[in-house]
Amino acid sequence: MSIEMRYPLGKFTPPQGLDLAVIRRQIPVLASLPGALRQAVEGLDDVQLDTPYRDGGWTVRQLVHHVADSHMHASARTRYALTDNGTTIMGYDEAVWAELIDARTLPVEPSLQILDGLHRRWVALLDALSEAQWQHEYLHPQYQSRWPLWKVLALYEWHGRHHTAHITELRRREGW
Repeated sequence: MSIEMRYPLGKFTPPQGLDLAVIRRQIPVLASLPGALRQAVEGLDDVQLDTPYRDGGWTVRQLVHHVADSHMHASARTRYALTDNGTTIMGYDEAVWAELIDARTLPVEPSLQILDGLHRRWVALLDALSEAQWQHEYLHPQYQSRWPLWKVLALYEWHGRHHTAHITELRRREGW
């Protein structure tokens, strides 16, 4: 297993604190994820969609469905933090979700459609936050750590690029 194939952009490095200039650069990147992911899978057939991006990794199909699942959670968690600051959110086992029948077999289009609508709403919400609201946070029980919204944005902006890079790097390696 090559660390580059697992982390083509490197591991997530959280920002050290709230920086509104950084946030203003991250929001458009998050907004562009649905189009970038759609472009990454454009023209792939079922055999290609069912190809793992690395040995022991998820298939392209599972990656797309995972991004939709993960970003739905993140959007909801953003709303919980804004409406119940400091709340403990519910975790989920993403590896188990990726093995569910829909993630392994469903066409990717429904998840791409989810991301289109979800990101329009999530980005509109994030774009309107005040400096004080960026400090709202939730407690993640799996990691026993607090996640302020400025850190959540950084994680999911990276997360979308990370999984898109898995697909584009696989396409490059395979000559698709």
